[in-house]
Amino acid sequence: MILKNAKITDESFEIIEADILTEGERILKIAPKGTLNEDGQEVLDLTGKLILPGFIDIHIHGSFDTDTGDATYEALENMSSYLVKNGVTSFCPTSMTLWEADLHKVLGNAKNAMDKGVSGAYIQGVNMEGPYISISKIGAQNPAFQHKPDPAEFKRLYEACGGIVKLVDIAPEEEGGDEFIKEVAPLCTISIAHTAATYEQAKHGFDLGISHATHLFNAMSGLSHREPGVVGAVFDSDVTAEIICDGHHINPAVLRIAFSQLGEDRPVIISDACSGAGLPDCDRELGGQPIYIRGGLARLANGTIAASASNMLQEFKNLISYGVPFKSAAKAASINPARVIREDANTGSIKEGKLADLLVLNEEDLELAAVIVKGELKVKN
Repeated sequence: MILKNAKITDESFEIIEADILTEGERILKIAPKGTLNEDGQEVLDLTGKLILPGFIDIHIHGSFDTDTGDATYEALENMSSYLVKNGVTSFCPTSMTLWEADLHKVLGNAKNAMDKGVSGAYIQGVNMEGPYISISKIGAQNPAFQHKPDPAEFKRLYEACGGIVKLVDIAPEEEGGDEFIKEVAPLCTISIAHTAATYEQAKHGFDLGISHATHLFNAMSGLSHREPGVVGAVFDSDVTAEIICDGHHINPAVLRIAFSQLGEDRPVIISDACSGAGLPDCDRELGGQPIYIRGGLARLANGTIAASASNMLQEFKNLISYGVPFKSAAKAASINPARVIREDANTGSIKEGKLADLLVLNEEDLELAAVIVKGELKVKN
């Protein structure tokens, strides 16, 4: 397939005029505009369009009335279908804080869905948000299932699901944190999350092998002028950091500050979406707890912000409207999350040899025009 007459973001995320030739699942050639031989090829004329790498949501619990915790193929298929219609080409279904037996079900179901295949955005692997977190920063996680970091338990889960865990969260100040980080870091990315760690404890965790931060600012010790906290430790390091950019979880001014501080290569847009994403105001569950979605925001009964009801394409457009540079926002939605889950050799940027995971937007208003997943046109508006 040839995609012609569009502007594209090149490997460095500079906008250039070029045509793309795909073959099978991958990008075969990127050539100057109008120079590809079209004989025998399916051709998409994308005049007035902009081609970006497909977005990668590495932290999403659910959407459109289904949840990762449902532990059914149908739930993940439904999420996959919803996500691809909103510019996401791959994702990491994200578990909540649960007992080991329930986590086995969630992870085993994700492995089955990966093997069977889903129709829209494909599954990269699983993000485990909990149970190795702090009770004092529990947020919307269920405190009944929280416990200290347990590397033996994690390895049982990891091996039973065929090693599909891409991310696991930890509060490094909890008993056993050091051992967990040392043993698990070689297996997958470890993220600091739901944590009351001090600046010093967070930095110690980074030194041991934590390389990522889950939903920066939310459910962690904040930045102040005398106590830098986890946020200060993230800013004062080279770890990557997820950011929920729905306009509710973090004030737009703080988003601008965070993106400026983190630079182009460290911020990662996530939806952290719940089963209410894509639906009108409704009541649902998250991790076994009731949540109430009103005006695009989910809360527990006590008012605690529980998750988002947004999606990455909307968040990307939010960031542009808030004044975050286009290049920074584009990288935060694609190559940066790909690096976090160690899949950047396969996807996350437009480069010859990489998977043809592509998002086509109207250049004028950034509305979705088409989505291509592994070389297959999935959405065309």
